[in-house]
Amino acid sequence: MKSKKIFLPIVCIAFCLVFFATSCCKDNKLVILHTNDTHSQIIPGDDGLGGVMRRMAVIDSVRKAEKNVLLVDAGDAVQGSLYFFLYGGQVEQEIMNILGVDARILGNHEFDNGIDSLATILAQSNSPKISTNYNLENTPLKDMFEPYIIKEYGGKRIGIIGINLDPTGIISKGNYDGLEFLPIVATANLAAGILKNAAGVDAVIALTHIGYNPSGLVGDSILATNSRNIDIIIGGHSHDTIDPTTEKGAMRSSLINLDGQEVLVVQAGKAGRNIGKIEINLDSLGKGGRPKYELIRVDARYDDYYDSRLAAVVDKYSIGVDSLMHLWVGESPRLLNDKDNGLLNYFADFVFESAKGYAPGIDLSIANKGGLRAAIPEGKFSKGHVINMVPFANFLTVVDVKGSDLLDVFNVMAVTDGNGVSKNVAAKYIKDDSGARVTEVKINGKAITADKVYRVATIDYLAKGGDYMTGLTRGNVVAQSKKAIFNELLDYISDGKGGVIGCDTVPRWNIEK
Repeated sequence: MKSKKIFLPIVCIAFCLVFFATSCCKDNKLVILHTNDTHSQIIPGDDGLGGVMRRMAVIDSVRKAEKNVLLVDAGDAVQGSLYFFLYGGQVEQEIMNILGVDARILGNHEFDNGIDSLATILAQSNSPKISTNYNLENTPLKDMFEPYIIKEYGGKRIGIIGINLDPTGIISKGNYDGLEFLPIVATANLAAGILKNAAGVDAVIALTHIGYNPSGLVGDSILATNSRNIDIIIGGHSHDTIDPTTEKGAMRSSLINLDGQEVLVVQAGKAGRNIGKIEINLDSLGKGGRPKYELIRVDARYDDYYDSRLAAVVDKYSIGVDSLMHLWVGESPRLLNDKDNGLLNYFADFVFESAKGYAPGIDLSIANKGGLRAAIPEGKFSKGHVINMVPFANFLTVVDVKGSDLLDVFNVMAVTDGNGVSKNVAAKYIKDDSGARVTEVKINGKAITADKVYRVATIDYLAKGGDYMTGLTRGNVVAQSKKAIFNELLDYISDGKGGVIGCDTVPRWNIEK
């Protein structure tokens, strides 16, 4: 009998100790879930990855398992599917509210329909919105954003700042009127210093949309190595998948700041294919402890999960999407993804041929590969596939530009290993420690002459200096289409003007070793 009386208290004490230890561990751990560049991928993509229901499954499972969970988004939640084309960001906004995003920043594509439209959509957002290096006082976004926020978990204070790219050359002119851009590194360090030294936070997270290592620009890698007081950088824009399980990913995720301290730098790819997960031992803050970091693949493992609120939103808006996806307009001999030479060549030749209807004497065409956002499937493809492929509201534009300025444009394109050019163009380029530059550009077999004026068919985004092609802005616009480019392309395909889509796969840019 005595043994039983002794045994019961021991069990109770043991249980209490385990419960206390488990509860204590949860209190002292912060789990950060992060997304970036989900680009309106509401349903799983052609690769079978992503989808908001699966994303919610991951988020919900972590929230049920952990006491302290912070969900953040690093921008470009929109643009890239028919859901944005048809509904202008409404779908994505409703979904982000259901997901319960705790902090978010702007991407460049949030501005695609203009700053007034963006303000209307964001007025419905329940999430704290951060913009540290955009002064928005003279825009419709005034009073919607904070320069930083502070969250508290387990008695520790976490400061979050939001750092964005320079809109010049990447966001269409007229879409961000009134916005003032502040320098990235100086502004980030100033804000982080205020948070650490004046506000007394225990850690600073920089949510960024500047890319990991953009050529000639400040990205996450430069920010990290030139920073003070920033502990974690959660990035977007460049669609990098920084996988800590690989040697390269481990190196890219661990950089050293100006004070010799480690900065964790992460990014989760694009289209919601992954969710990043960072685990922080709150007791280790300020003591040099390294957070744990992993990527969670958003795949079919989560297909048993169901959220009625999400389902209602997706079902409501899928009707319009499905109708466009079943309006057949053509056939493709094979799968053509958005990085396929055949698709890029076809698109550039379409720009060249279609622009002839707006101005005579076209010499060449230039089309940005960043304007191609989705694949064309093998076999029948629909109006919806075409709009998904070229979703931007661009217009064919014809520009007269001097050869010297045109060469500047080709040098810019060489940085990203070339862009779309018409079939009468052949370019050679090199990449070395000095950067990237063309060594030879021929149009109809003849080298570009600096003083000659060339008539270039392109799109209005590039003609206005988009993708940093400022050389085109020094030319004169002589014509522009009345219809959006996806409607021009649909006409081109349905009229049979372009022949077999994607049949010409010969590279028009060649790198010299």
